[in-house]
Amino acid sequence: MSFRFGILGVSQFAIRRMLPAMRAVPGVEVAAIASRDPGKAAAAAREHGIGRAHGSYDALLADGQIDAVYNPLPNHLHVAWTERAAQAGKHVLCEKPIAVSAGETRRLLETRERTGVTICESTMVRWQPRWLAVRDLLRAGRIGELRAFVGTFGYQLSGRGNVRYDAAMGGGVLLDTGFYPVTISRFCFESEPVVVTARAARDAASGVDLLTSGVLEFPTGHATFSCCMEMAPVQRALLLGTRGHLDLPAAWTPAADQPSAVLVETSPWLEKPNPEEVVIPAADQYGRLLEAFARAAAGGDRVGPVPLEDSLKNMAVLDALARSAASGRAEAVAA
Repeated sequence: MSFRFGILGVSQFAIRRMLPAMRAVPGVEVAAIASRDPGKAAAAAREHGIGRAHGSYDALLADGQIDAVYNPLPNHLHVAWTERAAQAGKHVLCEKPIAVSAGETRRLLETRERTGVTICESTMVRWQPRWLAVRDLLRAGRIGELRAFVGTFGYQLSGRGNVRYDAAMGGGVLLDTGFYPVTISRFCFESEPVVVTARAARDAASGVDLLTSGVLEFPTGHATFSCCMEMAPVQRALLLGTRGHLDLPAAWTPAADQPSAVLVETSPWLEKPNPEEVVIPAADQYGRLLEAFARAAAGGDRVGPVPLEDSLKNMAVLDALARSAASGRAEAVAA
């Protein structure tokens, strides 16, 4: 028996990225899609061979032939529609960030406990085989003790109509791509930052952050990052240890159909680098997360592959970074 998804909305990300990943996972079926515009839902269903189109989100939630909902709506709608889906008895895989504040995330924890469904943030990067390999390298001591994590994620938005320019919809770059170095630095240090500092350059018209840089102070080291939505595309991570470092090009969204690599540098001579390339076979990180989510939900595991408890901790760090950018001071992290 297949595990049946319904998709809320016809966003380009859902159609371009998640729909193909869903179809590639054995036992997963895309059974329905919904839009507030019935014509858009019908057109998407026809074009992509989806069995049913619904002209409202509520109609999708009332569909008795779906097991789970994928929620890729704008950030400010994540919690409301995840709650409604859970109350309708549907498991929910929700796009990141799962909420726009730690307080909203706590609501979802309460919803999960009350309804008994699986609610999971689509933090696909934590299921990327290369990052799992990186954590194994760190645990094995290949670069000694991790002391610093450096992450970048920049891109160029094509137009002002993008929801990322709307503060009321949870726009801005921190919640968009700043999310990645925050969650993965926590993943690599295997601890939580205590204090954070951030600076942001804001759009004069909308007030959203266009460029944000931050420092996360962990008990054993620092993570620094810069993210921007008005720059040439870039994504990279560098992990610095007491005996070497790791370099990851295309750190967050490597091509699913090509191998990726980690460069491991342990030469004791600054002027004589001798990196070892560790090659990771091609893998679709979205598909890996979807498979794990479907397995957990079908098996009655409410926690799922990315626990809401971890999403809450991550959101608390993002909250503290936003506070610091506004106050100009270092801010404590409090979940």
